[in-house]
Amino acid sequence: MSAPHLSVLLNEVVSAIAPAPGRHVVDGTFGAGGYARAFLAAGARVTAFDRDPSAARYAEELGPDFRLVIAPFSTMAEVLGEAVADGVALDLGVSSMQLDEAERGFSFLREGPLDMRMSGAGPTAADLVNTEPPAELARIFWIYGEERQSRRIASAIVRRRETTPFTRTTDLAEVIERALGGRRGARVHPATRAFQALRIAVNDELAELEAGLVAAERVL
Repeated sequence: MSAPHLSVLLNEVVSAIAPAPGRHVVDGTFGAGGYARAFLAAGARVTAFDRDPSAARYAEELGPDFRLVIAPFSTMAEVLGEAVADGVALDLGVSSMQLDEAERGFSFLREGPLDMRMSGAGPTAADLVNTEPPAELARIFWIYGEERQSRRIASAIVRRRETTPFTRTTDLAEVIERALGGRRGARVHPATRAFQALRIAVNDELAELEAGLVAAERVL
């Protein structure tokens, strides 16, 4: 229980992938290495991918049958070349490790820079909320967050940024909360869907998944 992240449905994933000696498995989202360690323990060779450079700290001393590539899983076919895989595991979304690190800017519950970039490269969430037109912000919140009040949130963001740009997570969360009239006893924070939507947009997660599935089909 001292691990920074516990892999979801670990036993079920291992059963589905069926790692064994002589088999090659691609772990598309290395994270803290929960799946990769289980595949290695079963005797398989593992090529792991992670777009987050900080994942490398969990990859030390995993042995000669392990390789970590700091790149999106959509690049697996290009990286593997003529090599084939017997199984591919993709762990989607954001990890608890990323949410726990305030400086990454993924969580509205922790004060930090409004960043949300998994790779550390490209436009940040602050860039989006401070520059995108209201219609595009509303589209992001509706499509990626299924936020019914997407237009109201977008309007509130645009009004506020005219005087003070957004730079911090809790600042944005407070503006969204006020725009939606507060929590009113709700179990889910009003900013939950909007933050999810921004994270997906910043990291282009749906396009990455689509490309990753195509790449997985090529290497299997």
